[in-house]
Amino acid sequence: MSPDLRTRYLGFDLKNPLIAGASPLSDDVDGVRRLEDAGVAAIVLRSLFEEQITGEVLATHRAMFESADSNAESLSFLPDPDDFVLGPDAYLEHVRRVVAAVDVPVIASLNGVTPGGWQSYARLIEEAGANALELNLYRVPTAAADSGTAAESETLAIVREIASSISIPLSVKLSPYYTSLAHMCRKLVDVGTQGLVLFNRFFEPDIDVDALEYVAELNLSEPHELRARLRWIALLSGQVDADLAVTGGVHSALDVVKSLLAGADAVQLVSALLRRGPRHANEVLAELRRWMLEYGYPSVADLQGTMNAHRCPNPEVLGRANYARLLQTWSPVR
Repeated sequence: MSPDLRTRYLGFDLKNPLIAGASPLSDDVDGVRRLEDAGVAAIVLRSLFEEQITGEVLATHRAMFESADSNAESLSFLPDPDDFVLGPDAYLEHVRRVVAAVDVPVIASLNGVTPGGWQSYARLIEEAGANALELNLYRVPTAAADSGTAAESETLAIVREIASSISIPLSVKLSPYYTSLAHMCRKLVDVGTQGLVLFNRFFEPDIDVDALEYVAELNLSEPHELRARLRWIALLSGQVDADLAVTGGVHSALDVVKSLLAGADAVQLVSALLRRGPRHANEVLAELRRWMLEYGYPSVADLQGTMNAHRCPNPEVLGRANYARLLQTWSPVR
């Protein structure tokens, strides 16, 4: 008998725990259909960015008031519109077309970190038919005057406003760089978050020592990056009343197994699908079934959370004790 791969995430009964995370693969309807045909249980669309919405508003304002130059400098700080695949209006139309084209839940995405009019797009995204919304909190406080408390309070205010303006489920995609991540996650749940996605990946620039300039490039994730996700999923599982999803470092069926054992309700595949194509999802699902049969797990529900911090036999490895032990017992190879 084939194992039962069903799971629940953001209130949806998913046929399996694989979600296609935000990537270029969902930029057109044909790509979205290929993802569905490959077996993924839900699809996250690429983000609509705060900068896009703000830039469009400023551009419209400048066009209406040609004599006013006050916006010219502001516009120069924003990315060029050509940097984005879809503008705000085209994004909403894309949501409509994708929702009509597939039978799996479609999760739209907003990326922004400062209070402003861009937040109203959450309601427009819901009206376009999105089944859920993922808020991508990619924030890099750079000024010494920016306190962590102020940044977190502002973030919570944004999430609270968005959550109160929509009726579809809301998940928040986080970075690991909070002083007390578990506390922040609990506060996010308190203001209306139903799902937590761990973790956002920061794309740090490098230095070209010949040209003496910073260069930025996007590097796809590697399996070793999964470890930070596993640790925090295991720590949060049972602590916060939210669905948990892993993103970053999930490449194989064993990565999916580990994520479920730690307490994840779902996993997002991105880099693995970009490297190997949508059909890789089918291969991961087939291997997941084989592994569950071999190890005697009849369902995903029997896997989930059995290795979280409350149920694993050695929870100390998730905390400081493991750090101290490893440093004291390690020795170089002779």
